[in-house]
Amino acid sequence: MNVEAINQLINEKPNLSTALGMEFISTPDDDTCMARMKVDERNRQPFGFLSGGASLALAENVAGVGSSALCPGCACVGIEVSGSHVKAVCEGDTVTAYARLLSQGSTLHVWQVDIRNTAEELISSVRVTNYIIRHK
Repeated sequence: MNVEAINQLINEKPNLSTALGMEFISTPDDDTCMARMKVDERNRQPFGFLSGGASLALAENVAGVGSSALCPGCACVGIEVSGSHVKAVCEGDTVTAYARLLSQGSTLHVWQVDIRNTAEELISSVRVTNYIIRHK
């Protein structure tokens, strides 16, 4: 999935993705996309671990980028995010979100997002549902 056009849009103005340090990555498959985020002062807890909220934000954003790439000209907004955090990540590590499209309807997309550390260990497993708003 090519996300370069979405990357340009994201980088035009400050937003949550840029504030937390997310980087979106194209993939060769039409139903997947990826994002990376270094764990640092922008997205960690006071204890030095990746914030669970930042993990959920990463998952929702990568799924939104994927839906936007599939539906150019549409607004793709998250309407449900549900995740489980299974391992802590220390500041200095980098996490990668692997998003896979599970269902692509005309108004709803469902994504499975697995977030892994640099050792490829599962950090969080997140399900995201996006609502697709088609401009009239």
